[in-house]
Amino acid sequence: MLVALAANLVIAVAKAVGGLAAGSPALLSEAAHSVADSLNEVFLLAALRRSRRPADRRHPFGYGKERFFWSLLAAVGIFVMGGCFSFFQGFEALVSGGEEKLGGYVAGLIVLGIALLTEGASLLRALYQVRRQGGTVAGLRDPALRTVVAEDGTAVLGVTLAMAGMALHMVTGQVVWEACASLAIGALLVYVAYRLGRDARDQLIGEAADREASGRIRELLRAQPEIDSVEALFTMKTGLDSTLVAARVDLMPGLDSEHVEDVAVRIKRSIARTVPEADQIFLDVTDRRAHEAAESPAATGERGGA
Repeated sequence: MLVALAANLVIAVAKAVGGLAAGSPALLSEAAHSVADSLNEVFLLAALRRSRRPADRRHPFGYGKERFFWSLLAAVGIFVMGGCFSFFQGFEALVSGGEEKLGGYVAGLIVLGIALLTEGASLLRALYQVRRQGGTVAGLRDPALRTVVAEDGTAVLGVTLAMAGMALHMVTGQVVWEACASLAIGALLVYVAYRLGRDARDQLIGEAADREASGRIRELLRAQPEIDSVEALFTMKTGLDSTLVAARVDLMPGLDSEHVEDVAVRIKRSIARTVPEADQIFLDVTDRRAHEAAESPAATGERGGA
């Protein structure tokens, strides 16, 4: 990732110099895009490092959600630095117009061509990493990897739009083509930022485990001979490969306290084997008959009608 950060910074400087020399709004929009990508690389490095810290007294469930927090900051960076600046460049070009500088545009196209090759290679590496982690769905569970794939895919498409806008500007002499390219790049970045930010928000506020894992846990609980009913099951992702599981179950009547304890330990171990990412498991076990007796009018002091 450090290599990708250095490459993004070099590309950003080259785009900025070329954009200022040619007065190209599309090239300047891509420079802002590369700056945003560079900042996001820093955020993702922080996410990978800080999320690996072990649990402590202050954070007993660990620091796995650090990945989601820094991914949210990356999404904000894409929106503010990339999307908003691209919109500004596009609107300014439409209002003020622009002067064609053929030499500067040729140099700018060369810079974008090199950037396209670099970003394309980075996208292929990211897609290969996704494939190694289990394919499109499973591999993109990692918010850091998901952000990298989104960034690289957006970069390839953004560079293509910028090259098309600059080429049409050179051919027609109309800056409107570059202005439209800048606006399209801005819209693309805002959309990607929205999707990444929405996913990070869902995970930060407590996203449940996927339906398949929750279904396996529920079926396992129902299959236990000592469990009369599963009253409630709650799950929450606390990190990339960690999930909190809390269940409220009613036991068959007549179980003594020692047997209840053994049953609870056995069920927890079974859940951990069935769903390996379930590393925090809590069971609220009650005897239905005792529970109903505790809530009876005689126990609560309430009086029934005649």
